[in-house]
Amino acid sequence: MPTEQNALMEQESRQFHGQIVKLALPIVIQNLLNAAVNSADVVMLNYVGQSSIAAVSLAAQYSAILFMVYYGLSTGATMLCAQYYGKKDMQAIRAVEGIALRFSILISSAFAGMALFFPALMMRLFTNDGALISIGASYLRLLSAAYLCWGITEVYLAVLRSAGRVTVSTVINAATFSLNILLNAVFLFGLFGAPKLGAPGVALATSISRLLQLAACFAVSSFIKDIRLDLRYIFIRNKLLLSDFWRLSVPALLNDVSWGTAYSMYSVILGHLGSDAVAANSFVSVVHHFATVLCFGMASAGGILLGNVIGENKLEKAERDAKRLMKLTVISGAVGGLIVLLAIPFSLRFANLNEQALYYLKYMLLINTYYVMGAAVNTMLIGGAFRAGGDSRFGMICDTIDMWCYAVPLGFLAAFWLRLPVLWVYFLLCTDEFVKWPWVLRHYKSGKWLKNITRDDLF
Repeated sequence: MPTEQNALMEQESRQFHGQIVKLALPIVIQNLLNAAVNSADVVMLNYVGQSSIAAVSLAAQYSAILFMVYYGLSTGATMLCAQYYGKKDMQAIRAVEGIALRFSILISSAFAGMALFFPALMMRLFTNDGALISIGASYLRLLSAAYLCWGITEVYLAVLRSAGRVTVSTVINAATFSLNILLNAVFLFGLFGAPKLGAPGVALATSISRLLQLAACFAVSSFIKDIRLDLRYIFIRNKLLLSDFWRLSVPALLNDVSWGTAYSMYSVILGHLGSDAVAANSFVSVVHHFATVLCFGMASAGGILLGNVIGENKLEKAERDAKRLMKLTVISGAVGGLIVLLAIPFSLRFANLNEQALYYLKYMLLINTYYVMGAAVNTMLIGGAFRAGGDSRFGMICDTIDMWCYAVPLGFLAAFWLRLPVLWVYFLLCTDEFVKWPWVLRHYKSGKWLKNITRDDLF
């Protein structure tokens, strides 16, 4: 009997790993392409000048914040849609998509209006350098159109992924990112008779790419009968689903916005320590993104898979799958650290920075060789497993306390009161992921996050 049980567990394990690879691979490719776009910006701006790199790096913090907003809304939708897809309730999925679209369009419009009419004011929050403000303001004004399209596409692609349609999502994003890189070169360097716009050309390339991505989403959805992009879903009303969406999505949204805003404070701190620190950090961010794509891919794929299994009400299987996912996450974190280590000599050789900025770059990358592991474990548990089980509240509380009561105050204290050297400030900021490990791991082991959140007879 034990032998038969072991055989069944082995089969279940093989099935899980096969599903994870099938889901994670397209997501990893998508994340790699996204990181490639970010690196292409830095690579091409490297030939424009250090001021352009620093200005775009600071202005892009608003995109990072907005991404966190979209990620929070999309996560709330994914938490519900993944479980309802496991339950095969397509009408509930359409209603949830409509709810998420309402809020994403509203928030997109607000950010677009700020970027269009008050870009200089937005830049002053990050730096008092007049040259950086001027370049960044031009960048933000042209980026405003991208914000409007981005909110719609993020929600739809998240719903597609929750139903296991990660390949479609990846193809759309691959085309978008490839076009973005091409247009970056066109508008930065004035290729094919286009105007040579410098740093603002990066924003124009992004806006055009996002507009075409939205068109592609509408085109593709006409061939996918069960998961479509239809703005009429905004008008589907269901009080129970709206209540569930708010209950699950608001903590996720607050979690991501709180974490994202706090993380942007790192740029505020470094921005006031000089352009050398900002320029070095812009290169570090690129390498960090490449090093964590596997970790985030595992977390996203694991969250989808666990959500589908929980929606089928197979809670014991979901718990076993979560343990398997945890092992894969530790491996992916170790691989990410190795990638950062191997990238150090290439980064130092390539970066067109002055001697002081190169010095910062080297040691910031060394710090990131272990920082990746902290991000990998927390992302998988808070952003993957916990949310798959309908628990977004724990992550909100944990991340808010960690970032706003520990990391950000410590960073300001180290930089402006103790006046520590730049690398010591950066080192202290990079302890944020490890401080919360004891509470995150204890919550994982308790199993309190594992719940079926679907309802019967909604319509």
